[in-house]
Amino acid sequence: MTAANTFNAPDWLAAQPIVPLGHWPTPLEPLPRLSAELGGPKIWVKRDDCSGLATGGNKTRKLEYLIADAQQHGADTIVSYGAVQSNHARQTAAACAKLGMECHLLLSRRVDRSDQNYQHNGNMLFNHLLNAHIHTFELDDFEEGRLHILSSLEQQGKKVYQIPAGGSNAIGALGYSRCISELMWQAPFTLTQIVHASASAGTQAGLVFGNAAQDYGVDILGINVFHPDPDTLKQRITGLLRSMQDRFDVVQSIENLPIHINHAYFGGAYGQPTQAGLDAIKMFAALEGILLDPVYSGKAAAGLIDQITLGNFDNHEHVVFIHTGGTASLSAYDSIW
Repeated sequence: MTAANTFNAPDWLAAQPIVPLGHWPTPLEPLPRLSAELGGPKIWVKRDDCSGLATGGNKTRKLEYLIADAQQHGADTIVSYGAVQSNHARQTAAACAKLGMECHLLLSRRVDRSDQNYQHNGNMLFNHLLNAHIHTFELDDFEEGRLHILSSLEQQGKKVYQIPAGGSNAIGALGYSRCISELMWQAPFTLTQIVHASASAGTQAGLVFGNAAQDYGVDILGINVFHPDPDTLKQRITGLLRSMQDRFDVVQSIENLPIHINHAYFGGAYGQPTQAGLDAIKMFAALEGILLDPVYSGKAAAGLIDQITLGNFDNHEHVVFIHTGGTASLSAYDSIW
């Protein structure tokens, strides 16, 4: 910790409307046994899996800004999107339950898994417990179903606010601009390298934007876990950065901002576990008592471990791994163990 007792966001961030939903700051923990095992830089984990909202995760940071915007627009109903087993959907449902807002989750059967645990356990069980209205669709039927539900809610007189998948727009990404400032305040060392899972682009865009706005000079590596073509992820991040620049006017230019993505740990498809990811989950559990998930944090941890083993982080004394959450889905993937 620094000498300051309380984290204060940069002025431009502090000026943005926010609804408190999480437990901040999330812990920043050293991982001495994992670090010794790998023999590279000292590894730290930013525990955004401890952020609150029904087992936590990275979407809590985004939802603080998104729900504030929804309230400013007079919304009483939230509609959001994701895949079956979406961590974002579960955290959105928890936020709505906490604030007394109606929640509709429109979920696509994007992942080729049909076992009963995947369909009904994990995040799906939590969604039900959190009293969300759950609508599931095949991918081909999704847009028609979405329009039907929005029309129905409008006819009921609901004031609807739509949150994109992953909470990833210019407003939601603010959560991770705040996170990098929180990390800089919190770290008892000079922060130079961050590794995290990158999917809907909001986490990485927020980190990159906050990094540039405050001139921190941190290298940010996103491990692609969602996009078959990593260029799609880079384009989404760039688009979000452009939207943030237009909206918040604290970064002079986004044209030369570094967007570092590694696609080597994606595997066969989104939501399908990899052996490297499963090995990383077991290593984090056995050495540090930390649970990851096979969709996001496990694949990102596989990237972290391999990059250290390859010596690609040897120029850093410390590396921070952002644990974006997802352990709620472990029981849905029980058949992989």
